[in-house]
Amino acid sequence: MRSPSINIQSRIPTINPTVTPRINSNIAGTAVTGIGRTSPNLRTSPACSYAYRDSGGECRDQPVTSADGGGTGDASKGRNKSKGPRRIVTQTAAINPNSIVEIVAEIDGALSDAQADQLARRHGLERLQSQNFALIGATVGLFRITDRRSFETASRDLGTETNIRSVQRNFRYFLQDQKAALIEGDPAQYVVAKLRLPEAHGLARGANVTIAVIDSGIDAKHPELVNSIGDSFDALGSKEGPHVHGTGIAGAIVAHARLIGSAPEARILAIRAFGTAPKGAESTSYVLLKALDYAALHGAQIVNMSFAGPKDPVIERSIAATAARGIVMVAASGNAGPTSPPLYPAANPNVIAVSATDAQDRLFAASNRGSHIAIAAPGVDIFLPAPDEKYQMISGTSFSAAYVSGLAALLLERNPALKPEQVRGILTRTARDLGTPGRDDLFGAGEADAYAAVLAVRPAVPVAGVPGGPAAENVKGAPDVPAVRALDQPAATIASEKPAAGEADRAAAQ
Repeated sequence: MRSPSINIQSRIPTINPTVTPRINSNIAGTAVTGIGRTSPNLRTSPACSYAYRDSGGECRDQPVTSADGGGTGDASKGRNKSKGPRRIVTQTAAINPNSIVEIVAEIDGALSDAQADQLARRHGLERLQSQNFALIGATVGLFRITDRRSFETASRDLGTETNIRSVQRNFRYFLQDQKAALIEGDPAQYVVAKLRLPEAHGLARGANVTIAVIDSGIDAKHPELVNSIGDSFDALGSKEGPHVHGTGIAGAIVAHARLIGSAPEARILAIRAFGTAPKGAESTSYVLLKALDYAALHGAQIVNMSFAGPKDPVIERSIAATAARGIVMVAASGNAGPTSPPLYPAANPNVIAVSATDAQDRLFAASNRGSHIAIAAPGVDIFLPAPDEKYQMISGTSFSAAYVSGLAALLLERNPALKPEQVRGILTRTARDLGTPGRDDLFGAGEADAYAAVLAVRPAVPVAGVPGGPAAENVKGAPDVPAVRALDQPAATIASEKPAAGEADRAAAQ
């Protein structure tokens, strides 16, 4: 294969084989959120958590709590349909006066647009938009505070209306990527071997499986992605072009030219939910609600969410509704480092949370930890497509999550009847243990093994011609899951897998 001549302007590095591999130990705890523009040397102070910082590391809006003590959960619980609002949301810390404060509120679906506008004006608000979301069975509006009142005051005032069911902040979410160190050779090769993709692709390649990628813009014309983008939706209503993050995420899943994704024959439902902002790329609660609603109603079997933010009532409600439809959800654990609290949506129990490893099976220093981590996958020094037929090298739990979404597609190709909990169980029971023996807060069940996972879904007919391929029954912890389709593809050549590695890099520079 001819070595690439990479020309991706200054924001994407050109591979130089003379550069010694380096990983910046200071990346842990940094808040890097820009698309194609990263700041690995940014540091954050402990004054506020990563989930509420902008891409410059500055404190933004703080988390909210509800008057009923929760601040999260199903907005439909405890609703009093005859006596007005169910709860009022209050904020726990001062608001950044330079930020635009927006309110997300569930409103009476019987209100006309004119009535909703009139209601907003009565409370010093401007209704930016509203729509009915079939996913959660509710009409939700987005409102902007038009005067200098605090969020607490404005939301308390709005919550007195009998036509308002719930009120919360329009939270911000950020993509989970970081600039990678340059290394010699093609770094995509270690991912292929680590996940044992060639062996797995001899059995399944993700055909007839739809994966919704909620991210930034994707370059559907890239040679790695041609004919893989089945549908697209812009939840922002923007005119922005493709970006490196979304294009890279799609490539990790379906690349099929000089690179190979984890599910090269899967169908991508490209949903743009992250756009450029003054200090990077971001999305909000309301935009993500639209994205999840579209994914659930347009045939997504898997949803990839390579972003992170706070625990958010309306998004938690949407994820619960998505899970109830039998849709597999995968999310990046986050790049906020070892001291960060759990970030969402990864920490939601309905979501498969993925941490990142490097070529030596060490934990990515910036990867979030916690009891919610389900599994790990390669996410350091990853070689992926970038817009305009270019390529990039990048790191982050974003890309680990994307690879696992592809592995889920392999399982669903083998058996489309698998439920989300079965997919999770197969992936975790067949993972290769890393770090402390057994499940741990760094790697979860261990590093994903595509070949073992695919074998664990027993085919309708015996699989022949797979060198060294054990029967599904011989895979440790393999569930007895019948397949619903016969397999007729020949086995691929097996790539060598590096031996199990050492312990994770538990320390992260402050």
